[in-house]
Amino acid sequence: MEHAHEQHHGQHQHQGHSGPEHHGHHHTTSGGKVTWAAAAQATLHCLTGCAIGEVLGMVIGTALGWGNAPTMALAIVLAFFFGYALTLRGVRAAGLDFRTAIRVALAADTLSIAVMEVIDNGVILLWPGAMDAMLSDALFWTALAIAFAVAFVVTTPVNKWMIGRGKGHAVVHQYHH
Repeated sequence: MEHAHEQHHGQHQHQGHSGPEHHGHHHTTSGGKVTWAAAAQATLHCLTGCAIGEVLGMVIGTALGWGNAPTMALAIVLAFFFGYALTLRGVRAAGLDFRTAIRVALAADTLSIAVMEVIDNGVILLWPGAMDAMLSDALFWTALAIAFAVAFVVTTPVNKWMIGRGKGHAVVHQYHH
């Protein structure tokens, strides 16, 4: 998601706009409030990293014959890793040094990914049979898709609140040119 937004910014020049302070017009209303579209975009970015990490973690854990707890732990670690990696890729492309890019990624994504992970893993834990479903089972993929959808719905207002306070993905957007 973030990458689509970066491509959007790369396709046109901001005539008369020289600094990051002018990027807010894409993410706020005329009254300065954060749009739901901006919040949804930030949430979809986090969901992308979470989904890549979680699915990879589940595939690895299953392939290695691990139980539910270590597989879920690996999936969560990888969700954070890929969430941060997607942001790092974008801010590094904008010219940030690695150390600064790490700080930006941590500031931008930590709360969003954490909320998403709590919600989607909570849904899977509470869904009858989902923890025991195999990768080849429709229940596995159905529960995972619904868990991601619920996490998206719950995390979007969190991101809207954070962006409105100059936190979360608002930190990343200042580096888009």
